[in-house]
Amino acid sequence: MYKSLEEQELARLCTKKDRWAQEELYKRYAAKVLSLCRRYAGNRDEAEDLMQDAIIQALDKIDTYTYTGKGSLYGWISRIAVNKAINHIKRQRWRWLSLDRREQDTVADLSAEEMETIPEEKLLEWIAGLPDLRRAVFNLYCIEGYSHRDIGKMLGISEKGSAGVLAKARKQLKEEIRRYLKET
Repeated sequence: MYKSLEEQELARLCTKKDRWAQEELYKRYAAKVLSLCRRYAGNRDEAEDLMQDAIIQALDKIDTYTYTGKGSLYGWISRIAVNKAINHIKRQRWRWLSLDRREQDTVADLSAEEMETIPEEKLLEWIAGLPDLRRAVFNLYCIEGYSHRDIGKMLGISEKGSAGVLAKARKQLKEEIRRYLKET
């Protein structure tokens, strides 16, 4: 019965603390939210913690959700997860690398043919291996589509700082790709 519920009805039942509806919400969205959190977290354990926290917060605040069309429930939950990840990264500031903007991206651009030879799992592994700040900026800018101004506000850094961190992340990823291409 709960598997066939539209997301609007599922959310409504969750506001009433219906245990089966809450379980269905978890089943539907936990894997997607975990995948999203893995892009921000340093390891799987952190990602699972972030995912759990995001789902719990979503269930606690489900009464603030407004249905705006198909997919809006996941969109709302994913924003909660991204905010959880950003807050986690902010708490880890002592691990951040210097925001030296003078570093130049000296790694040559990669061709489309070269990029097609890289397995997706490897790319995700390399993104997960970026230092916290680089990983966050890379994900927010390249995957989530935020501007450097918005990223700066979210992370408490300048707009130029965000751009500098992105350049370092891209350089690090290109170096990983170059190393991989030489080995294969």
